[in-house]
Amino acid sequence: MIAATKTFSPYQLKVINLMSHVQDDQEMSEISDLLSNYFAEKAIREADRLWSEGMVGESTIEEWKHEHMRTSY
Repeated sequence: MIAATKTFSPYQLKVINLMSHVQDDQEMSEISDLLSNYFAEKAIREADRLWSEGMVGESTIEEWKHEHMRTSY
């Protein structure tokens, strides 16, 4: 078990502890895919909600295509 620090939330610590049981690259790849799919689906549902409520439309999507959201250094 990893010692709790103020850096990680309880949820993050739970994930870290679960990940300590990963045995190989294949398992890690499968878990990564599961997590990626989960967050992608969540983002899609939210985008669909914004679209259906009229908060986002085609003009907004077009604006986003041309935005540069890079971190300035």
